[in-house]
Amino acid sequence: MDLADALDSEATKSNQSNQQAAGQTWPGQPTNPSWPGQPQNPTWPGQPSGQPYQSWPGQQPYMPSWPNQPYQPAWPGQPSQPNAPGGPGQVPPTAPQNMTLTVPLDMPLPYGVYDKLLITVQGEPKPDAKLFSINLAKNKDIAFHFNPRFDENGIKVMVRNTMINDVWGTEERTASSFPFIPGKPFEVKILCTPNDYKVAVNKAHQFEYKHRIRELNQINHLTVFDDVKITAVNFETLP
Repeated sequence: MDLADALDSEATKSNQSNQQAAGQTWPGQPTNPSWPGQPQNPTWPGQPSGQPYQSWPGQQPYMPSWPNQPYQPAWPGQPSQPNAPGGPGQVPPTAPQNMTLTVPLDMPLPYGVYDKLLITVQGEPKPDAKLFSINLAKNKDIAFHFNPRFDENGIKVMVRNTMINDVWGTEERTASSFPFIPGKPFEVKILCTPNDYKVAVNKAHQFEYKHRIRELNQINHLTVFDDVKITAVNFETLP
């Protein structure tokens, strides 16, 4: 799966109406382009089986951070996504745009993560930001910890790691750039594949992170902490 499907391109906007009519890509995207530096792959086998959306027993409603918002299978105007859990027309809900979400943020993921799930987080580091984190967690374990740090002994670094049974693993730190600027908006896209998470920031590929917790359907919430404002969170399933 190519995360480039998730990146906007001014050069492809003229193809938007044809793409929408074909139903193959979402608006403004090229048809199955290659993710930078990655080969183009066909669809992956083994999609999650269909089942209706429902909250887990004892858990908060799926959208606790958006007051007075009922669950909707798809927001108005959003195309059906046949590969999403729940079958045709069932897509993971999308946060209303232009709404500030409260940090720390904790959003349940009723179906866990799965192949072709694309998570988009939009926000802005605080003007005096030292660090923030976006996590995908399996109960108390953290499957994917993404931790931009603005000043670690005078350097900027994006740390990735996994925590199992309160023990952190080996950090990964290399990336093509450090794209975050205090006080400036950002967009993080996380694409789940059978082998890893592919991460882009501001439409540029940054890194891949191999799964260390492989029970993807048990990764049951997304959290955001520390020096950041979050304005929108999207969940969608790519074709």
